[in-house]
Amino acid sequence: MIRITDVRKAFGAATVLDGVTLTVNPGEVVTILGSSGSGKSTLIRCINGLEKLNGGSITVDDFDVSKPRELAEARKRSGTVFQLFNLYPHKTAVENIALAPVEVLKRPRKDAEEEARALLASVGLAERADAYPAQLSGGQRQRVGICRALAMKPRYLLLDEVTSALDPEMTAEVLSILAKLASEGTTMVFVTHEIEFARQISDRVVFLEKGRLLVDLPTEQFFAEDGGMAQPRVAQFLSKMRKD
Repeated sequence: MIRITDVRKAFGAATVLDGVTLTVNPGEVVTILGSSGSGKSTLIRCINGLEKLNGGSITVDDFDVSKPRELAEARKRSGTVFQLFNLYPHKTAVENIALAPVEVLKRPRKDAEEEARALLASVGLAERADAYPAQLSGGQRQRVGICRALAMKPRYLLLDEVTSALDPEMTAEVLSILAKLASEGTTMVFVTHEIEFARQISDRVVFLEKGRLLVDLPTEQFFAEDGGMAQPRVAQFLSKMRKD
């Protein structure tokens, strides 16, 4: 499991995470909600070791992400998809996906590229396997990003606002892929503003406010009037998001 214990993170004088404690069990889909600046993306970056903690601890299957050797093992167990794709522009879709399995897992290139093509086919991109990122739409690039994460066969998928840079049609494309993964039992930590989608696929919903974990409830309870909605800040946030 992913275990986050009393995590604190600051950038200079600004506290971004303030004593966050959270556990993600295998097979769960946990959505993290909160306004801009609440610490959602920072928490994802802390889980995969891109940000160093100022306090507390994070373990992925008991590997401590604050220790370099253990972080390498933790990263083998979790795949991250960011909002801005982060694909290598000089490599094709297949090459982008196969790179980490070859370099990190030491898989034969032929095997890694065959699996990359199979992953692309599973998300409707079989015919775009040899295209470069500049030749793909935003939705297609994000689907390649998801395939790249899945190529490492991670136990956990970390998703940071993966639809925020997409138009509505492209967003629908990507969300359909994530819904399929959730239905297949993929463990996901999902930072998003897609409220209704979060309601559909999540087992639990977490709400961050100014770096603090304000609510952590099963999805049905989170959206209930006597559950998460009983928290004025949560009710205000959801009301604004639905109007937008």
